[in-house]
Amino acid sequence: MRPSRGFPLLTALLAAAALTAPAPAGATGATGAAGAAGDGHCARQERVRVPGAAHQRTACLADLTTTGLAGTPYTDMADQAGLTAAATRSPSGVPGVQIDGYFPDSSRFNDTHGWAHDAQFVIRLPDRWNGGLVVTGAPGNRRQYATDGAISDRVLAQGYAYAATDKGNSGVDFYRDGVRPGDAVAEWNARTTQLTRAARRAVAQRYGHAPRRTYMTGVSNGGYLTRWQLENHPELYDGGVDWEGGLWAGGGRQPLTSLPVAVARTFGRATDDDMYAAGFARGSEFLWPYHEKAYWGITQKIYRAEFDPAYDPDCPGSSAGSTPEQILAPCPSDAVYDYASRPASVHRAVNRVALTGRIGRPLITLHGDLDALLPKAVDSDVYDDMIESSGRGRLHRYYTVRDGTHVDGLYDVHPDRLRPILPCYRSAFDALVAWVERGVTPPADRTIERPADGDVVDFCALDAGEAVTR
Repeated sequence: MRPSRGFPLLTALLAAAALTAPAPAGATGATGAAGAAGDGHCARQERVRVPGAAHQRTACLADLTTTGLAGTPYTDMADQAGLTAAATRSPSGVPGVQIDGYFPDSSRFNDTHGWAHDAQFVIRLPDRWNGGLVVTGAPGNRRQYATDGAISDRVLAQGYAYAATDKGNSGVDFYRDGVRPGDAVAEWNARTTQLTRAARRAVAQRYGHAPRRTYMTGVSNGGYLTRWQLENHPELYDGGVDWEGGLWAGGGRQPLTSLPVAVARTFGRATDDDMYAAGFARGSEFLWPYHEKAYWGITQKIYRAEFDPAYDPDCPGSSAGSTPEQILAPCPSDAVYDYASRPASVHRAVNRVALTGRIGRPLITLHGDLDALLPKAVDSDVYDDMIESSGRGRLHRYYTVRDGTHVDGLYDVHPDRLRPILPCYRSAFDALVAWVERGVTPPADRTIERPADGDVVDFCALDAGEAVTR
C-alpha cells in the first residue's frame, strides 16, 4: 500500500488527549512491569515469533488489562475514548506476555510506538490459558488498542489469548492508502485474516498446541470485519459476535446512502421526515446535534473519498483537514451525493468489499435501536435479511438493544435515555461460546428491553425482552 502522511486519531482530537508516548527501546523478551518472570510466568515467551511480522517486541507483564497497562506504552487510553461507559467494571490482574509489532506495509498512518508504520498488531498471551483465541480489528478509524477496555480485558480474564489489528490503515486520511478505490477497506479484511493465521501459530508456540477455538468479534468496523471473515474464511473461526457492524453490500445498502441525508439536514436541506425515510430512528433526535458535529460530515466525506474519489476531489481533497474543525466539517457537495447515480466504477469499488450474508459459522449480532450513525433499519436489519435469504438463518441470532446507540460513552451524557451495549455484548459472547462448545441454543431473535431499574452498565440478560418471530 502506498505511503501517506497520517493525522492524529479523530477520537484523540475530540478528547483533547495526547497520543501514547513512544515505547522505550527494548529487545524481544524484555521484562515489563511484572519484574523477573516467576515459575510458569511468561513461559516460552522467547520461542514466540509472529509469522510474517517485519518487527515484534515481546514483554512479560504483571497485568495485561487496562488497569495494569494504563499510562504505559502497552496500551493507548486515548484510542479507547468514548467506547465504554465511565462506570464500566472490568477485570484486572491477568499476567502474561504481550507482543507488539507490525507486518510489512508501505503506508505510514499509525505512529504508535514511534514506528510510523501500518499493519500494527497486539497479541496478548495470558499465563492461564483456556485454549481459545479471540481476534478483532479496530473500530472506526482507530488503532490496535481501541477495544482493550471493551473486549480485551474480559476475554483475557476468561483465559483467552487475544489479538487485534489496526486494519492496515487508520485515521481520517485512511482513504489515501492503496491504488484503486476500495483498496484501503479491502486491506482491512486481508490484515485481519493475516493476523488470525499468525496469532494461531504464535499461540501454538507459546502453549504447545494451536487454539482449540478461535472467535472473531468487533465493534462498528470491527463488526463489519467479523461478518466478512465468517463469510469468507469460516475455516479460521468457530463463531463470532458482531457489535453494530457496518454494512457494505450490493444494491446500494451502505452508509453512502443514508449519511448524505444527514449532511443535507446539517445544511438545512433535509427535514426530520427525510431522516426517518433514510433509516434514522424516531426517538433518536436528541442525539442528532452531537452526531452533526462529530460524526456525520467526517464519516460521509472520508468513506465517499475511499470509494468515489472523483466526486468533489477538493473536499476532503489531499487530506481531511489539519484542525479538528476542518476534519469534522462536512463537505457541502455531500448534501446532494446520490450513490445510485454514480458511475459503475464506484459500485464496483463497493462490491469488492461487499457482504453477502453467506456466513459459514455461528454469528450473534447486536445493534442499538437509537444508533444515529449506522441506523439499524439500513444496517443490521438488512444484514439479518441477507443472512435469511442466503439460507443461513440457523447460524444467526440478532438482538436489538433498546436505548442502545453507536458508542457507549454517550450513556454518560444521557443516562436517563440510553443504555450501554457492552454488558449485552458480554452476555452475547458467553452465549456464543455456549452455543459453539456445548450446543446450548441462544435465545431467539428479540429486542432486549431496558429494565425499569437495576444495573444497566454491567448487566444484561439476553432473554429479557420481546422475541421477534418471522
